[in-house]
Amino acid sequence: MYEQKTKETDNDVIEFIEDVDNPKKRADAYKLLAIFEETTGYEAKMWGPSIIGFGTYHYVYQTGHEGDAPLVGFSPRKAKISLYFATGDTEREEILARFGKHTTGKACVYINKVDDVDTDVLRELITQSVTFLQTLYPDS
Repeated sequence: MYEQKTKETDNDVIEFIEDVDNPKKRADAYKLLAIFEETTGYEAKMWGPSIIGFGTYHYVYQTGHEGDAPLVGFSPRKAKISLYFATGDTEREEILARFGKHTTGKACVYINKVDDVDTDVLRELITQSVTFLQTLYPDS
């Protein structure tokens, strides 16, 4: 049976941020922490060893695979900061067009630093992602 790799843990979010080597990335992590908590209303929780997540939802795929995940989150990684928003949301691309300097992967949006993006648009992305997932998975 499949075991989900990234699960909510009891690890301390502040301790994790304090362990970020790069002082600028650490400062950006604190900025993002404040923005995500304020926008979602959820307390930050660690998911796996390196993702700071907010809220939670339970997903079930058509294949029968299911699990829990944060509604939104971020991770201050060495190369770039990863932002986690809902995938499959058609409005996401429209909002990202106004976001600022970023790149996208299959599930993540990557930024170098918070100063590269519009924080009002970041709040919009967070809100849209939470709304999309809560609509898609209303029983969470």
